[in-house]
Amino acid sequence: MESFNSFNSTSLPQMASYADLVKLAHRNPNLSSFENLWEAYYSYWNNDILATGIVTFIAHELIYFGRCLPWIIADAMPGTFNRWRIQDHKAPPSFATQWNCTKYILAIHFIVELPLIVLFHPMMDLCGLKYTSPFPAFKTVAAQLALFFIVEDTYHYWLHRAFHWGPLYRSIHRIHHQYATPFGLTAEYASPWETLLLGLGTIAPPLVLGYFTENVHLITVLVWMGLRQVQAIDCHSGYDFPWSMRRIFPFWGGADWHDDHHRYFVGNYSSSFRYWDILMGTVAGPKNGREKRRRD
Repeated sequence: MESFNSFNSTSLPQMASYADLVKLAHRNPNLSSFENLWEAYYSYWNNDILATGIVTFIAHELIYFGRCLPWIIADAMPGTFNRWRIQDHKAPPSFATQWNCTKYILAIHFIVELPLIVLFHPMMDLCGLKYTSPFPAFKTVAAQLALFFIVEDTYHYWLHRAFHWGPLYRSIHRIHHQYATPFGLTAEYASPWETLLLGLGTIAPPLVLGYFTENVHLITVLVWMGLRQVQAIDCHSGYDFPWSMRRIFPFWGGADWHDDHHRYFVGNYSSSFRYWDILMGTVAGPKNGREKRRRD
């Protein structure tokens, strides 16, 4: 089990402030400024479970609502942005609609996700993930992120497809399809069970890889979590710009891909990429005879 022992306890002033810890941390010339701040942060809390929970939850909230903000602004300015709306024949979501969605998501974040985030540090210890300095090399982070995207996309495709089976749809997935015209905030508008089960596809790959390699760092997990949030929000945004990623990388799903899933109800089950739907013949849209239908 890792712990932060970079600071000699006898050198720490009683009730040291964070500023004091930062000064002490910068005495280590072998660490970068960010690594020194990271060490100081964990030493300040003197409770690794609490420190990991706080940084993970705050990062989750800042990234989620920070990334939703541009789409909220775009929805509030239809005269400027409507030309890039995918379902431009429908009005953008009202403020009341977005506020109701926000309240539900905050409830999910605090009631369902926060307890799981607090438990993440013990799971990290169990699976051998690292969280002390130094941080991993960029090439290691990049390779692991690519692997996580591929594994999560596969898991998401098959589980999401299963969610559209009648009993699972009615008991788990129906809430997410409340909005046939998605907008950014709806990325995590889901039932508690769906939040847990689909979230497993995000958090399990780092834990499993860490268990077998002992070479996964919390920093990599935080970057992965942030990228996965941005991807989910963007594909629910309802906008397709000339500079959208799917125009640069044709295999990328993007908003146009997932918007068709909400519009036609079935097909386009993948999260990030297109290949599973293409291989399995589940591309959404009228060309494949997919008609939008509602299940009560």
